[in-house]
Amino acid sequence: MGIVPGGATPASFMSYGVAKRFSKDGEKFGTGKVEGVVAPETAAHAAGTSALLPMITLGVPGSPTAAVLLGGLLIWGLQPGPLLFVEQRDFVWGLIASMYLGNIAGLIVVLTCVPLFAAILRVPFAIIAPVILVICAIGAYTVHTSVADVYLMLLFGVAGYVLRKLDYPLAPLVLALVLGDRAEDSFRQSMLMSQGAMSIFFSNALVGGITTLALVLLFWPMIAAGLKRARGGH
Repeated sequence: MGIVPGGATPASFMSYGVAKRFSKDGEKFGTGKVEGVVAPETAAHAAGTSALLPMITLGVPGSPTAAVLLGGLLIWGLQPGPLLFVEQRDFVWGLIASMYLGNIAGLIVVLTCVPLFAAILRVPFAIIAPVILVICAIGAYTVHTSVADVYLMLLFGVAGYVLRKLDYPLAPLVLALVLGDRAEDSFRQSMLMSQGAMSIFFSNALVGGITTLALVLLFWPMIAAGLKRARGGH
């Protein structure tokens, strides 16, 4: 799921939903199941590296962080694209090596700081909840320096609380808000390129494989129900 455009947040929610759907103990997710922790974290880390691939090879950033790095490369006079591997091979391989070193350094930092991170869970909710609320309000206000955004944050917070109490899954809603516009723009662009032919989504093995995988994940609940009913019939 880390290869999906949009950054680490959509990838984390998608991988969590996929892991919960395919796990034998999916109903226990949210109670400390290891699979529910590993899946989104793996996708989040994969998203960071995957976003750099189209940025370096095509000059198309796959996340906001990659967009910032793209701006830095242009400031340094480096033009991302296939020729970058020929003209600035030392820089490219140095960047690839920094990814490996960054993962190793991150692993060391995480392992050494696990007791500190775990201590945060001991903070009473009555103390940590106001802190989270204040940080969210500051973040919402600083985007456009508008108090209206803070009110919208509170409104959506109440809506999220109601949806959680009604046992609605929040991951699809988050994905729709984050990836909805991009999905519509990409779909419209594909239709213009193919002059309305849906066959463009199966134009080659890579695109066809990704489309097939997406369709399988979309219809998996019905497929799983059919398989379960067929097994029960036998």
